Amino acid sequence: MEELNRGGFTFDLCSRNTLLEKTGLKMPGFLKTGTTIVGVVYKDGVVLGADTRATEGPIVADKNCEKIHYIADNIYCCGAGTAADTEMTTALISSKLKLHKLSTGKEPRVVTALTMLKQMLFKYQGHVSAALILGGIDINGPSLHTIYPHGSTDQLPYVTMGSGSLAAMAVFEAKYKTDMTRDEAIQLVAEAISSGVFNDLGSGSNVDVTVIAKEGVTVLRNYLTPNERKFRGPEYIFPIGTTPVLSKLVAPLSSKVIIEDVVMS
Repeated sequence: MEELNRGGFTFDLCSRNTLLEKTGLKMPGFLKTGTTIVGVVYKDGVVLGADTRATEGPIVADKNCEKIHYIADNIYCCGAGTAADTEMTTALISSKLKLHKLSTGKEPRVVTALTMLKQMLFKYQGHVSAALILGGIDINGPSLHTIYPHGSTDQLPYVTMGSGSLAAMAVFEAKYKTDMTRDEAIQLVAEAISSGVFNDLGSGSNVDVTVIAKEGVTVLRNYLTPNERKFRGPEYIFPIGTTPVLSKLVAPLSSKVIIEDVVMS
């Protein structure tokens, strides 16, 4: 009984699915969606970037979602993968770090958040679909890490993840340099995300940027909106909140209106 009431995640159906596959049943494949998230270390801090498109199957569910999540006052995290998994994973670790700060009376270190995240993801062996870029600044200076869904991690001066990561990495490899200024790092991150937006099938919408430095955090929400007006034809531009009226027909409800040989009562 205690085993049944333990709570948390359960993956009992994974064993069932494995047995069904052995009988010849073909499981539905995963639908590839898209995200581009990046990070870069500059002279005085870390800059994180992400696109803002969230998909639900073949549908764009949210054109302006936030993929850069708060972890602590000095630590932020970009998430790619299943939106619910990235949201809840980062929220859980943020809560644990807050309790850690209250217990120790000290600001949390980036490596503490990294350890908590990798331990949690390793525990669930990839079933929690969260690919993360963790960036922050502490007494050891700025640092940047990638965390894969199975719990493996890297520490690098610039990183990309998500289905648009190859396009973004091409920009970093061509233009990254050590000891960049804040403005140079922001422009490089924005260009890398834009590359993912326009070259990856699933990534899209706007560009979010977050700057983490000693003096504080700057959140640049919708830093770029590359899919808006200048990329549309003039015939598709309408004032916000309006819908073009192609035709208007006013008739009593009791009458019958004939439109293109279709009778409507």
